[in-house]
Amino acid sequence: MYLKRKLSKSLITFRGEHFEYKSQKKSSHRYRATVGIGGNVGNVLRRFNHLFMSLKRDKRVEILQTSLILKNPPFGFADQEDFFNSIIVLQVSMQPRVFLDYLMRLEKKFARQRSFANAPRTLDLDIIFFDNRVIHTPKLQIPHASWSERQSVVIPLSGLKI
Repeated sequence: MYLKRKLSKSLITFRGEHFEYKSQKKSSHRYRATVGIGGNVGNVLRRFNHLFMSLKRDKRVEILQTSLILKNPPFGFADQEDFFNSIIVLQVSMQPRVFLDYLMRLEKKFARQRSFANAPRTLDLDIIFFDNRVIHTPKLQIPHASWSERQSVVIPLSGLKI
């Protein structure tokens, strides 16, 4: 069950059991990764909960915190359903490029298909920050490009204490 709150005509927040979560445990993993999650195909709220449980079971990651979930209009390709977005803060034992590959495998596990830029999707996982690193390669950009201009990142991120 989710508590729903309307922020504006086009923005709605959802709070539930796993989204606004904060761990009380200390992690032995070396790196802190802030990951944006999103989706707009199928039952996205249910998929977010399955993702949370999948991450909880994985020994290579520790969930530190999650944000509320924001429902917001798409950008880029506008002729599609609204998106649900959230932030998950993790401690991980993987280097950034290995972690990116790990996230791409998770997307595939949750039936992500890449058809065109900004297409509808079951699950989108983006590294927003990775420790205090700055990386600019063709495959990986950290911090995530234009994160600060996206309500889908800024609003969920604003409620976290990281």
